[in-house]
Amino acid sequence: MLDRDGYRPNVGIILCNLRDEVFWGKRVNEHSWQFPQGGIKHGESPEQAMYRELREEIGLQTDHVRILGRTRGWLRYEVPQQWLRRDWRGNYRGQKQIWFLLRLVGRDTDVCLRASAKPEFDAWRWSEYWVPLESVIEFKRDVYQQALTELARHLLRDRRRLSGRRDGLHHREAAAPEVCGPVAAPVPDRS
Repeated sequence: MLDRDGYRPNVGIILCNLRDEVFWGKRVNEHSWQFPQGGIKHGESPEQAMYRELREEIGLQTDHVRILGRTRGWLRYEVPQQWLRRDWRGNYRGQKQIWFLLRLVGRDTDVCLRASAKPEFDAWRWSEYWVPLESVIEFKRDVYQQALTELARHLLRDRRRLSGRRDGLHHREAAAPEVCGPVAAPVPDRS
């Protein structure tokens, strides 16, 4: 589903843990790291699409996260011609995205990269909030920068809210082993 300007509606997800680190997923069979994202289906709101993509890509349910904020409007990027599938050439220009900032209130072990039949990621890790943008594919870097910049204020507000609560920084300990297998375990950040 494209808009009249050739952009596909999409959602992007910045998932933070209690240390304000962000979820960074490695694309299956590539050395390419990114935030979860995906298309908005006909009849879905951006929030509904975000929860569906969260389930499909990293196995998290609505009760595993809390929404801290979302971008006010659409952020757009154009996809270079060499990256387009043959059937998308013509009217397709790129994606327009609503970005969500989420706080993980579940456990790391709730992440399951094999939640769908066709996994998007084969590894993941926590990274600093201001991820090194040179790790992001070039044509998406500006959108990542815009989303991180716009949503940072929500993270700061939530940090103040959490520090105001005595028990705010207590995180549930991982009580169960990873049920998705070793591929879902976080990869140490070596950047």
